Amino acid sequence: LQDGQNLLEHRSPFGNWHVDQRLAMMAEKGQGDIIVVAIDHAEEDRIREFSPPEVTKFGPSLGKQYARYMSAELKPYVDANFRTLSDRQHTGVGGSSMGGLISVYSGFIFPETFGKMMIFSPSLWLTPKIYFHAINFFNPFQTKIYLYAGGNEGSNMVPNVQRLKAALQRKGLDGSKIEFNISIDPEGEHNEAKWGQEFPKAVEWLFFKD
Repeated sequence: LQDGQNLLEHRSPFGNWHVDQRLAMMAEKGQGDIIVVAIDHAEEDRIREFSPPEVTKFGPSLGKQYARYMSAELKPYVDANFRTLSDRQHTGVGGSSMGGLISVYSGFIFPETFGKMMIFSPSLWLTPKIYFHAINFFNPFQTKIYLYAGGNEGSNMVPNVQRLKAALQRKGLDGSKIEFNISIDPEGEHNEAKWGQEFPKAVEWLFFKD
């Protein structure tokens, strides 16, 4: 998960997902067999790090290098040091806002690594080309994608998420291999409190439901 500063600690000025507390509650329901890798963002380089290559308005993009780091360096390290199920069916990538955008992109270019995506309120407005990535995306693997959007996140958030789903379903994808769960909260806002509430629902659907 992206934006580690906002997931597990109380030092974020923007709020907190309280992932540790939510995992504890999930464990009480028998859903504790999951490891969350929280990656701190790069502070002043966060937007560049989370931008796909075609986004250059903030300076040269670091998104491709970052996605490759998660796939080629971080995941092997986690698998070597923790008791994981290392196959792609048990490996996901996710985040919110810009973190959601880079997670979509990472899932597109490394489908052999990430079999699940948890995408909350992605900043799709920054990169219209992400839809072309989706259309051209060849995915021979079983993939689960959880998409969340709030109705109070601006007029384009819900339509953009729906457009992404439609693009993924249109060309080159076998519908039997891509499974979606779209969660739309008409009153949802763009903040950590809402994403934290959505987190257990997404984890349950992605990892604990066939």
